[in-house]
Amino acid sequence: MSGHSKWSQIKRQKGTNDARRGQLFTQLGREIQIAAREGGGDPDANFRLRLAIQRARESNMPLENVERAIKRGTGGGDAGSLDEITYEGYGPGGAAVIVQVMTDNRNRTVGEVRNVLSKSGGTLGETGSVGWQFQDRGVISVALHDGNAEELELAAIDAGAIDVTVDGDNLEVYTEPQALEAVRLALQAHKADIVNAERSLVPSTTVTLDSKQAAQMLRLVDRLEELDDVQKVYSNVEISDEDLEAYEG
Repeated sequence: MSGHSKWSQIKRQKGTNDARRGQLFTQLGREIQIAAREGGGDPDANFRLRLAIQRARESNMPLENVERAIKRGTGGGDAGSLDEITYEGYGPGGAAVIVQVMTDNRNRTVGEVRNVLSKSGGTLGETGSVGWQFQDRGVISVALHDGNAEELELAAIDAGAIDVTVDGDNLEVYTEPQALEAVRLALQAHKADIVNAERSLVPSTTVTLDSKQAAQMLRLVDRLEELDDVQKVYSNVEISDEDLEAYEG
């Protein structure tokens, strides 16, 4: 699962440096709305909502925005018109791409996603075309300090983690989706520096592209994430540090 670690770090760095904060708040608000609509407005009884609120706080989303999104979700409003859809397709070099959206207009959104894929060297595929290459997982990223990797690895495994990897100065912990909260709390109890905790689609295997295709893939992800309806983009591509630095430069 090590390939997912690199991809997640790229996405988190982009999120931290991205000036599109308004768009981020819209995405987070929609996730909160849907979570509240599906499971109620009490985060203690609704894990998906609790996780969405946690991500909103980590992104410094104002409290009033969070509360407004919960009210929209529990009271109907525009949350009732939002549909969750997952599109599958192929990027440069045949890499697998999964795009998760929340939209009030399916025709508009599928057209936008198809257009971005086609202009970036990819194609939109059928449902199930690449989804089989990914697993639904909880992923917790922990910043390591003072050689505490072994202690945190053991704590994660004892709490139910199914895989733990060290990638540079970060510990990546993988769980079954339903075990994410328990493992996160266990790590928190061990004073872990948790950078991110979320449900994610993790590729079973990764592919490596040449430098040109890697740049095309990074542009594709950027363009997809610029679409208003897109919530998350996943890929099975392994991006090298050199290719990432060249793209950002």
